[in-house]
Amino acid sequence: MAFTKWLTANLATMIAAAVLVLIMALLLKSKIKERRMGGCGCGCPGCSGSCAYSSENRREEKADEA
Repeated sequence: MAFTKWLTANLATMIAAAVLVLIMALLLKSKIKERRMGGCGCGCPGCSGSCAYSSENRREEKADEA
């Protein structure tokens, strides 16, 4: 019975935390997908991938360093 009381007292907090975790997971998934498609991940619309944040530019820099 003590667990049931605790659960009902904290149910709203647990639901809010679950919603926030879900939102963060979806944002992370979106950013990973954007990076894999060659976008820079900085949120600039229509990015050609030529900015300093582009994953392609970073790959080229690493190849030049090696």
